Amino acid sequence: MWKMFIGAFITIFLAELGDKTQIAIFTMSAKEKSFLPVFLGASIAMTLSTLIVALIGSAAGHVIPEKVTRYVAGAVFIIFGALMLWGKV
Repeated sequence: MWKMFIGAFITIFLAELGDKTQIAIFTMSAKEKSFLPVFLGASIAMTLSTLIVALIGSAAGHVIPEKVTRYVAGAVFIIFGALMLWGKV
């Protein structure tokens, strides 16, 4: 359990550094006198969206074989990457 926790923490922490969510939070915090409302709102939103995805992933993991999930995820990343290269997304 701890191995998965640490792996998820490091992966998400590094992936989120400097992404559009952090830029939006930075901008909102710069406009506010206090960072606390922005911090709390962003934290609750991220927690809720992560909870929803984790629940869906857990349920899907019991129904969809891991091999299928890997192929579908890979295909989706390739499709979005190609669309971004062509300026469609």
